[in-house]
Amino acid sequence: MTGTVAPILRRYAIEKLADHFAQVRRCCALLSAEQIWFRPNDNSNSVANLLLHLAGNVRQWIVGGLGGAIVPRDRPAEFARRDGLSREQLLESLAGVLDEAYAVLGGVDDAALVREYAIQNYRLSGVAAILHVVEHFAFHTGQIVTTTKWLLDVDLSLYDEKGHRRDGRQEAVP
Repeated sequence: MTGTVAPILRRYAIEKLADHFAQVRRCCALLSAEQIWFRPNDNSNSVANLLLHLAGNVRQWIVGGLGGAIVPRDRPAEFARRDGLSREQLLESLAGVLDEAYAVLGGVDDAALVREYAIQNYRLSGVAAILHVVEHFAFHTGQIVTTTKWLLDVDLSLYDEKGHRRDGRQEAVP
């Protein structure tokens, strides 16, 4: 392999975030306005809360942390909200944050990957921040998929019985 690590990591991170967001959109398109805000109990989050939380996390860690933008965040409010925003508003907000994050990630170089950042009371490298966001987004995407399956009894698998993607897309391989 020749070149630097940064282009490989940023391409993979952007592809994974876009792939997860496509799955989130797919689920949200199936859910009603009531189902988006449904909570089975007070210790669980609605899909809407997870969308607010993902937007806050990506904004804080990538746009603010790596990108240097000032990003106010009220993390507890992401989980406390019970209604008031439509599916379209929630998805549009998250899409906008992801676009900002893609722009920041597109400019990441090797120096930014090893630089230390202070994000959400942590001190960590650019690599760690990027990996955290991709992992965190994947985790909550899984929760959204599971919630959608529970509410609607639908098969949302991206893969067939042989483990191949149903949409024909090849997995990104760095």
